[in-house]
Amino acid sequence: MPEPRASEVEWWSEGVRFSCIGCGRCCRGEPGAIFFTPGEEARIRDSLGIDEAAFRRTYVTGKWGRPSFVERRNGDCVFYDPESAKCSIYPLRPAQCSLFPFWFSVMESREEWDRQARQCPGMNEGRLRTAGEIRKLLEQNPFRDL
Repeated sequence: MPEPRASEVEWWSEGVRFSCIGCGRCCRGEPGAIFFTPGEEARIRDSLGIDEAAFRRTYVTGKWGRPSFVERRNGDCVFYDPESAKCSIYPLRPAQCSLFPFWFSVMESREEWDRQARQCPGMNEGRLRTAGEIRKLLEQNPFRDL
């Protein structure tokens, strides 16, 4: 993992508060890419009981430059269940989903963290995540550009 710039570490070196409240806001609304690794794809396909071609045809787009889940017209992830306000593949969701908001792009600056926090009620609330925990979460991200 690349070493963060001094300015990146400075703002979260004392930690940040975050606890997911399960609101589903990160799964819906604003268009965006939901990237996944080949291993994540295989686990989801196996769980759904469909082959790669059918999975790709039904659930995958390349509009973001690499495979990503398709979105509904309103920007919701295809796996977001509006009735339960939950992810229908939650135990298998990609690392990108489970690691939010601990993405490099969000942790880049306090301003970006605060911008994201305007949409996510779990940010700046709940459990204090230490700098060490944040570093470990960032290291788990398979997509360094997130």
